[in-house]
Amino acid sequence: MIRVLLADDHGVIRDGLGRLIAALDDVELAGTASDGEEAVERARVLEPDVVLLDLEMPRLDGIGATWRILAERPGTAVLVLTSFSDRPRIMGALEAGACGYLLKDVSSDDVAEGIRAAARGESPLDPRAARTVLNARREPDPLEGISQREREVLALLVQGMPNKLIARRLEISEKTVKAHLTRIFRELDVTDRTQAALWAERHGFTG
Repeated sequence: MIRVLLADDHGVIRDGLGRLIAALDDVELAGTASDGEEAVERARVLEPDVVLLDLEMPRLDGIGATWRILAERPGTAVLVLTSFSDRPRIMGALEAGACGYLLKDVSSDDVAEGIRAAARGESPLDPRAARTVLNARREPDPLEGISQREREVLALLVQGMPNKLIARRLEISEKTVKAHLTRIFRELDVTDRTQAALWAERHGFTG
C-alpha cells in the first residue's frame, strides 16, 4: 500500500484529490496539509511514501517544502502537482529534489499512475515539463558568467534601488556599481535597468 501525503492550499482541490486517492486499491491517503509548513510537519509525523504537493502555498511554498521534507526524509518521493509550467518553477522543484512534475490539467488516471511511478522510484514528468528540462540542458545559463557580487547588485536592482542606494547597501562606490551593471547588461543581453529587471522577473531570479 502506497501512503500519500497530499498538500494543497485549495480545499476543493484537496477534497477532489483525496477522493481520487481513496478510490485506489493500492494507494492510501495518509493525511493532508494546507500549506508548506504543515506539509513538512505532517511528513515528519506520518512518514508517507509519496508527498503530492502544489507549489504555490502560503507560509512556505512547494519548492521550500520539498527541500525541507527531503532533508529530513530523503527516502520520500515528492511529486509536484501544480498549475504552473514556467521554467523557473519546474527547474526549481526538480533541483530541490522533486522526483516528478505534473500539471493539474492531467487526467485522474495520470495522477494515479504518477503516484505509483513516484513510489517505484521513477520520475513522472508532464511532457511540457520534460521539454523544459531538455531545453534547459541545451541552453547555457545566462547567470553562469555573473559573479556573486553582480548577482547581489542585480537582486537590489530588481527591488528598485537606485545606484546610490545599491552602493551604500553593498559598501562599494557608485562607479563600481555602474561597472557591475555594465557587465550584467552584457551577460543578459539587455541594454538598461528596466530590461534587466524584466529579464529577472521572467526567469524567476530573486537573488
